[in-house]
Amino acid sequence: MPEASPKAATPRSQRKVRKGVVVSNGMDQSIVVRIERTVMHPLYKKVIRRAKKFMAHDAENACNVGDVVRIMECRPLSRRKRWRLIEIVSRAAT
Repeated sequence: MPEASPKAATPRSQRKVRKGVVVSNGMDQSIVVRIERTVMHPLYKKVIRRAKKFMAHDAENACNVGDVVRIMECRPLSRRKRWRLIEIVSRAAT
């Protein structure tokens, strides 16, 4: 019997999920999410905040700037989009 190939799709439970803040929603069905993490400086032991921006797919154009969202890793949807919106955790104060 042939075994499952190593390139088989990963189960949804093993895909990366991140929480961040929407910094841009100017595109159609796309958002930019800023994700912050804290790291310890190797020499001075001070806690530093590092940030990275990801483009995510927002099918309903439901997000606004400032919303806290959860995104999940997925197949490439375009040249820079590899994440998909799961849910809006909290809305921005308007």
